[in-house]
Amino acid sequence: MQKREFERLVQEAWRQIPARFRDQVENLAIVVEDEPSPSTLRHSGVPPGDDLLGLYQGIPLTQRPWGYGWTLPDKISLYQGPIERAARDESDVARVVYETLWHELAHYFGMSERQVRASERRRRRSARMSTERRP
Repeated sequence: MQKREFERLVQEAWRQIPARFRDQVENLAIVVEDEPSPSTLRHSGVPPGDDLLGLYQGIPLTQRPWGYGWTLPDKISLYQGPIERAARDESDVARVVYETLWHELAHYFGMSERQVRASERRRRRSARMSTERRP
């Protein structure tokens, strides 16, 4: 997929984030990178052979001291190569972009990796149950 098309999917994913969350985001850069560097993978604790889809770097809202300001923006990196590899096919890339962006935004809002994973499991379970109830 061309980088411009991937960036368009990122913009669409951002617009799908509920406004009550988007409106609270300040001083955050969302960037698209081709691949995470080897040092980023090591620093993030990603085992060899695994991929990193996205990464939040900054000080979560829940940990910011009073008077926090005049700082460089926090950063969410979305890694195009790993996201494309995680998608079932090209039409699935938008879903993976959205889920990765949500995941990294949860870190921005102060959720730990464990909390984010638990929330994702609950959301998947809830979605599965609502699908099973449909006639």
